[in-house]
Amino acid sequence: MPVAFVAASQLPTRHGNFMIHAFEDPETGKEHVALVMGDVASGQPVLMRMHSECLTGDGFGSLRCDCGPQLEAAMQKIAETGRGVILYLRQEGRGIGLLNKIRAYHLQDEGADTVEANEQLGFAPDLREYSMCKDMLDHLQIQTVRLMTNNPRKVAALQAHGIIVEERVPLMTGRNPHNEQYLDTKRGKLGHMFDKE
Repeated sequence: MPVAFVAASQLPTRHGNFMIHAFEDPETGKEHVALVMGDVASGQPVLMRMHSECLTGDGFGSLRCDCGPQLEAAMQKIAETGRGVILYLRQEGRGIGLLNKIRAYHLQDEGADTVEANEQLGFAPDLREYSMCKDMLDHLQIQTVRLMTNNPRKVAALQAHGIIVEERVPLMTGRNPHNEQYLDTKRGKLGHMFDKE
C-alpha cells in the first residue's frame, strides 16, 4: 500500500521559504514530510537529501552525530540553489527508535561503537528502509535527483526503486571531537564515503 499524501503548506525558515508536504504510511502509521523549494516537477535533476529523523541531533544540537549539521547544510545548499527537496523520514536511530537509541548511547558511553551498540541490543547496524521515498517523489513528480549523501546505500536504495541518481553530492560537515569515532565507524563498518575534515 503506497504512502499517502495528506496535506501541504508554506513553511518559512531561516534558510528561506519552503513548502512542506505531509505523508502517512498506512502500513506503519509513520508520518514523513518533504521540504520543497522551487519548481521540482520540471523534469530537470533535483538537488535532494533523504534525512532520517534524529531528535538529539536535529532538535537538541547533539555533538554525538553529524545529523543536525547535515540537515542544516542541506537546507542551505537548496536555498542557495533555489530548488530542491529534503525527504525527512521518521526512522530515528537508524531505524531502532528513540528509546533504543538512548540505550545504544549508554553502551557507547561504556566503550561500544555505534554498530556494536546496535548489535548488543539485538538489532542490525542499520534497519532503515527507503521504499516510501518512491511514493513521495512520485507525488512531487521527481524522477532524477542529485543526492546529497555520504551513504552509498541510499544511492542504491533509490536506484532499486527506479529513481535516477544523476550525481552523489558529498555532504561533509559536523565532525567534532565528540563524534570522531562515530564517523570513523560509519566509514569503516557501514561504508560511508568521506574523509576526515
